[in-house]
Amino acid sequence: MTAAVLVALLGVGSEPPAGAKPAAEPASARDALRPFNLLVGSWKGTGTPEGTRDERAAGLWTETDTWGWQFKGQDVCLTATFDKGKHYSRGELRYSAEKRAYQLDLTAADETTATFTGALKDKVLTLDRADPPAGEDQRLVVTLLHHNRHLVRFEARPAGSKLGFVRKWQVGATKEGVPFADVPKGPECVVSGGLGTMKVTHNGQDYYVCCSGCRDAFKEDPEKFIKEAAAKAKDKK
Repeated sequence: MTAAVLVALLGVGSEPPAGAKPAAEPASARDALRPFNLLVGSWKGTGTPEGTRDERAAGLWTETDTWGWQFKGQDVCLTATFDKGKHYSRGELRYSAEKRAYQLDLTAADETTATFTGALKDKVLTLDRADPPAGEDQRLVVTLLHHNRHLVRFEARPAGSKLGFVRKWQVGATKEGVPFADVPKGPECVVSGGLGTMKVTHNGQDYYVCCSGCRDAFKEDPEKFIKEAAAKAKDKK
């Protein structure tokens, strides 16, 4: 992917004003990742590099980005594949309670990797590269504009510079098969809390999940997720 579906999260926090309550720590990594439920599914991304009008037109590319949940024991993440992505082929987005930060691990077609870490604020994920190349600071910013529209941009600047980051490329992505004006409606995923699109059954009762990752997690321990969903529904009343 060109980081098409991931570019936007982080911000370095300043000291909160006197008397302000600190941001509540998510109860779990799964809860911390819930704001990205809208990414689950398939997206059509259009990427453009910075440059002159002719350079942007010549460098334009399209890609298909697919997101879903993955559960492996205590490890919970959102995975992404970027079909025909210009810069990256796949990625994994996690939340570290210890660091109180999001981490996005990206892999390019040649299997080289890059790790970005940062924070989510007002639907904008700003991620700085933890292992940048010599002489350059790099940043990914993912902006969640709409349930079926998001932007990912890649920025850079000379290492240690006090100047602002400069955009190098950007990917705009729209949800495939979903009209822009439509607001998604339907059952809630019993695992992630996202939009349920796939039916699963346990003890004769139907439930819904949003992706194959949530389906597999539910099948592995249905009672756990049913209990959690019931508790969540009770809290909402």
